[in-house]
Amino acid sequence: MPLKVEFQFDFGSPNAYLAEVAIPGIERRTGVKFEYVPVLLGGIYKATGNMSPFDSLRGIKNKPEYQALETQRFIRRHNITKFRQNPFFPVNTLMLMRGAVAAQFEGVFEPYFRAAYHHMWEEPKKMDDLEIVRNAFISSGIDIDRLIARAQQDDVKKRLIDLTNDAVSRGAFGSPTFFVGKEMFFGKDQLRDVEDSIVEQTRKPVPKTA
Repeated sequence: MPLKVEFQFDFGSPNAYLAEVAIPGIERRTGVKFEYVPVLLGGIYKATGNMSPFDSLRGIKNKPEYQALETQRFIRRHNITKFRQNPFFPVNTLMLMRGAVAAQFEGVFEPYFRAAYHHMWEEPKKMDDLEIVRNAFISSGIDIDRLIARAQQDDVKKRLIDLTNDAVSRGAFGSPTFFVGKEMFFGKDQLRDVEDSIVEQTRKPVPKTA
């Protein structure tokens, strides 16, 4: 069976955005395509008792500054030029994540995904305001009204909940989370290990000689 590699994301995570920018390079080098899996980060936090770095780092001396330094190092390493901090962060992404599942069901996930990330982290907007969301996606050529309507259907809502619960049951506690086969990796800074694991698990065994 081909190796299954998952990228579990929530549009509200800046680290998931930064990690995704590096994924195409890994795909080119390894020949393995990532599966993009929408999850509800808020649901994962609630199920695991975790919290966002925005909350967990508050009031800690020096650590937030170091985290910001590590982010800048990652941005330079991967030559990321479009990222902008969203002034409305944190943003409630329930509407966006249901839209991602609806877009997968409707076969328009790639343009929807690119537009969502663009308006969240490249030209940042308050992407939990319905009218702002509509105008943003319309400007990107997305039939957002169709997807908003589709996102209200029970199969979409159930699918997102199921994906989130499955992530937690397999060990996830935040985003971005990666699964390479059964191996889990958390955070953008683990991408080197993700790539190493892909190479290791797809390496063809050397035939034994008599």
